[in-house]
Amino acid sequence: MIEVRQLSKTYETPGENIQVLTDLDLTVAAGETAAIIGPSGCGKSTLLNLLGALDRPTSGTIKIGDHDISTLSEEQAATFRNHSLGFIFQQQHLLPQLTVLENVLVPRLAGDWQEPAAETEQRARQLLEKVGLAQRLDHLPWQLSGGEKLRTAVARALINRPKLILADEPTGSLDPASTDTVADLLLDLNRDQGVTLIVVTHNADLARRMSKTFELRAGKLQPSHDR
Repeated sequence: MIEVRQLSKTYETPGENIQVLTDLDLTVAAGETAAIIGPSGCGKSTLLNLLGALDRPTSGTIKIGDHDISTLSEEQAATFRNHSLGFIFQQQHLLPQLTVLENVLVPRLAGDWQEPAAETEQRARQLLEKVGLAQRLDHLPWQLSGGEKLRTAVARALINRPKLILADEPTGSLDPASTDTVADLLLDLNRDQGVTLIVVTHNADLARRMSKTFELRAGKLQPSHDR
């Protein structure tokens, strides 16, 4: 599913080049779950942005499925993200003027999807029921708890039936009980739908629930022994 080889990322700043990732390798099979851990500022979010075709590597290759995403044009990368990936962010990035149901439907507004609107809405309602938000369809984001916002973001990430979900600190702002609920939800989705899951996290308990854990230090990944 994911094959990263000799990946490097350098940011050019006035008077200094900042090397974030150096000859990094990563392999994750289809249907696996993996956590990426490491200290703040080590490049975890940079790596996730590269895997999500939101940024370009300085060198190296990123192959996801049949796509070498390091070679895609901006338009091709946007299409790839819309059709193949689901994103879950710590701050959720829900649109405040839209209801829960409308937020979940937002990814379908791009990508030239041919599915009838009624069928898409029915799937959105089913996803929201699955994540326990069937009674919140018409609520606005400010009316939701932190856990409810995150579950809305999970449903939104799944609306386009992605093969891969990338989650950046998905439980960073949640209490322990909500963290366990979201972890259960993500792992249930992985098991039931075969979605590959990559999670960047500082939460050791969440990381241990993934099938693989990698630690990012000095720009490279290595298997973590803290299981």
